[in-house]
Amino acid sequence: MPCFKAYNYDQNAMVVINYQDQLQPGTFEHAVHYLIEHKLDFSVFHPKYRNDAAGRLAYDPAILLKIILFAYSKGITSSREMQWSCETNIIFKALSCDTVPHFTTLASFVSRHADEIEALFEQVLLVCHEQGLLGNELFAIDGCKMSSDASKEWSGTFKELGEKREKLRGLIRHHLLEHYARDKAETEADLDRDIRRAKTILSLDTAMNKVDRFLKTHSPRMGRGSESRK
Repeated sequence: MPCFKAYNYDQNAMVVINYQDQLQPGTFEHAVHYLIEHKLDFSVFHPKYRNDAAGRLAYDPAILLKIILFAYSKGITSSREMQWSCETNIIFKALSCDTVPHFTTLASFVSRHADEIEALFEQVLLVCHEQGLLGNELFAIDGCKMSSDASKEWSGTFKELGEKREKLRGLIRHHLLEHYARDKAETEADLDRDIRRAKTILSLDTAMNKVDRFLKTHSPRMGRGSESRK
């Protein structure tokens, strides 16, 4: 029997990292960070803040937007789950610059600034789509997926661009509405990660058994024509 080095995922580690180094160029998270940090105007958010003369310092809208948009890309539409991700996930920690906004802060921000968030996310996602960063695993809702082959789709008419814009706008709005609903109905019990992990493992085991049964009970089918293929 071959011998391999042992490894254990269930452990903590003290690691010295640079947060910007975690946002690798060419990734969706790097694009989100760069566009929100350097290309968007956040003055639209300022009128609703009243702490210029007194009061506690507020989280920068840029930080909150990065957390929320990246969370949506991973199918996370719970403010509590976003807070937990900022505490534990290295990409979230990098995007948030190692801050951990309370879930009530995230929920309040989304509820107070829905229209502004939708408009800004639309701009970011259009650029990400043009760069081919919206793969099929991102923002897939009810079978509606943005193609990652941007080079074939981007060179078109203004009408086609408008259609892409409307599609992205619908995806963003879906996530915002899901976010409202989750925050309203969710309790701490819903976020019991041991239960969620067990359910996920059970689902993976079921899927693996289904694939295994299929492979054991079905034979390859040969295509017809001059070149027979399985």
